[in-house]
Amino acid sequence: MTVQSIERIFDILELLSQERSGISLTEIGRRLDLHKSTVFRLMSVLRRRGYIEKGEDNLYRIGVRFIELSSSYLNNIELKTEAEPILRNLSNLTGQTVYLATLQNNEVVYLDKVEQHNSLRKYAIVGQRRPLYCTSLGKAMIMHRRDEEIKELFRSIPFERFTPHTIQDLPTLLEELHRSRERGWAFDNEEYEPGIQCLGAPIRDYRGVVIGAISVAMICVKEKMNTDEIAPLVVRAAKEVSQRLGWVEPSLPKEPAALTAR
Repeated sequence: MTVQSIERIFDILELLSQERSGISLTEIGRRLDLHKSTVFRLMSVLRRRGYIEKGEDNLYRIGVRFIELSSSYLNNIELKTEAEPILRNLSNLTGQTVYLATLQNNEVVYLDKVEQHNSLRKYAIVGQRRPLYCTSLGKAMIMHRRDEEIKELFRSIPFERFTPHTIQDLPTLLEELHRSRERGWAFDNEEYEPGIQCLGAPIRDYRGVVIGAISVAMICVKEKMNTDEIAPLVVRAAKEVSQRLGWVEPSLPKEPAALTAR
C-alpha cells in the first residue's frame, strides 16, 4: 500500500468520524474528490478489519474496532493515573522497585515503574514487553483463567528459557498458576532474570475483569524476598487500584447462626 493510499484512508476515517448518521460511498468520493472505485477498494479493507461498518441504509459509519482501540488506550491512561500514588506508596513501604503492567497481544507490557530514587531509566522500561509465563506480572494477569483457556493461549506461545529457573512446559505452569490463584498473588523466582525475584497481584476494573497487575521486584543475590511480608502489601495495593477503577470486592457469604441447644 502506498503512502498516498494510507493518507486517503485517514481522510476517509476522519470524514466518517464527523458523520454520526453515516455517509454513502458516493458522497465520500465526492467530498474527498476520489474515484468511486478507489473509495470502494479502501473501504473494503477497513470494513473487513472492523474499522468501519455498513448499515442497512447503505451508509457507512465508524466500526467497533475503533471503539476497542480507543477503549484500550483510555483504560491504560486511567490505570496509570489511578495507580501512580499507590505504586509510590508501595515502593516506600517495601523499599523496592514497583512495576505496573497490562496485557497486550498475549504479552506483558510495562506502563510504569517507581523506584526509591529518581532515575531516567524508569522511562526505558515503559512500553517494553515480557513473556507471561516467567514474570509475576504475567502470571498474575492470567492466574484466574480456566485451564482450558490457558492451554488455548499457549498453543501459540513457545516456552523460551531465560534462566535455569524458567518454566519450560505447560503442566508446570498450570501448577504454578493454581498455587498463585489460591494465595492471591504470583511469584517470579529468578525466572526471567538471574538474581531478581518479583511478586505480583492482579488489578481489576469495575466489571471485575483483570486489566493489569502490580509487582515488587527485588535483587536477591544476598537475601531472598520475604514473601510473607511483601505479599500482603502487593495484594492490598492491587486492590486499592482496582477499587479506584470501580471494582467492588465480593463480600463473603455469612455463616448461618448456630442453633441454640434446647
